[in-house]
Amino acid sequence: MTKAYLGIDIGSISTKGVIIDEDRNIIARSYLWTEGDPSQASKNVVRELESQVGDDVEIVGAGTTGSARRLVGAMLGASVIKNEITAHAVGTTHLHPDVRTILEIGGQDSKIICVSDGIAVDYAMNTLCAAGTGSFLSSQAHRLGVEVEEFGDIALTSQKPANIAARCTVFAESDLVHKIQVGYAREDIIAGLCNAVASNYLNNVGKGKKIAAPVVFQGGVSKNVGVVHAFEEQLGMDVAVDPDGHLMGAYGVALLAADAGPIVGAESGPFASGKFDFEAMLDFDFKTREIECQKCANHCEVICVYRDKDIIDSWGNRCERGAVKTTA
Repeated sequence: MTKAYLGIDIGSISTKGVIIDEDRNIIARSYLWTEGDPSQASKNVVRELESQVGDDVEIVGAGTTGSARRLVGAMLGASVIKNEITAHAVGTTHLHPDVRTILEIGGQDSKIICVSDGIAVDYAMNTLCAAGTGSFLSSQAHRLGVEVEEFGDIALTSQKPANIAARCTVFAESDLVHKIQVGYAREDIIAGLCNAVASNYLNNVGKGKKIAAPVVFQGGVSKNVGVVHAFEEQLGMDVAVDPDGHLMGAYGVALLAADAGPIVGAESGPFASGKFDFEAMLDFDFKTREIECQKCANHCEVICVYRDKDIIDSWGNRCERGAVKTTA
């Protein structure tokens, strides 16, 4: 029986999951759209991962990261719940021990992580504006009538990329419409968008950061060869893209779960039997409810997670008065 560990990264746009074996190799992977429902998206990812592993694989630990990590962590009975910076750094440095700079662009946010001797020493995130993210590229692809997956290959055919201002989504769209109206070639507009994504990232997220080689680019946008090429041109250095770069958060938190070891002594949830029970996670109905604590002047907004009718986790209270007794 192969002991394995599950990692899930729940983002605003996509939910990623991996299962790794004891040698830290990925033996199952999943990438699905969140569609505004992290609970259901996580179930769908778990269901897809289950279909990829045989009966000889026993999941003994789990970890979560991403924007809904606490919610899904409670659903899984995870032993490790970590922020995205930690998860991405751990995953990337495991596969690329010499990495110095990690560039990451996701669906609605982006981040940069500076690494020294395998340790994340500095980082920055951009979550205020969607310009230059995956959702931005998707909306522009729709406007141009092409699939976003085709963007990169089309961009590389351009001989003279259009100059598109992408420091703001509104201005970028206005500029794009103008370029279409005056007759710019589609490949030049698409190449211009890829260049704008890279320059927007470097001028905002990467501002003031020392970008040292080796550089690894990850996140869903790293699959766009046009943006990769734009980064290499603007940085003047090679930019590596790992085949599993879009899963790096999930991989990193799975590694952390493996470091924590098997989950033992769980009284309820998927690990109550000592190993992960897929059906136990899929069959339960998980709900969240927000309550305002009235026990002190803070009036904290406490998030409560229910499995069926039992409360299994809560967070948001800033003092012990707001602690909620759970059944998990």
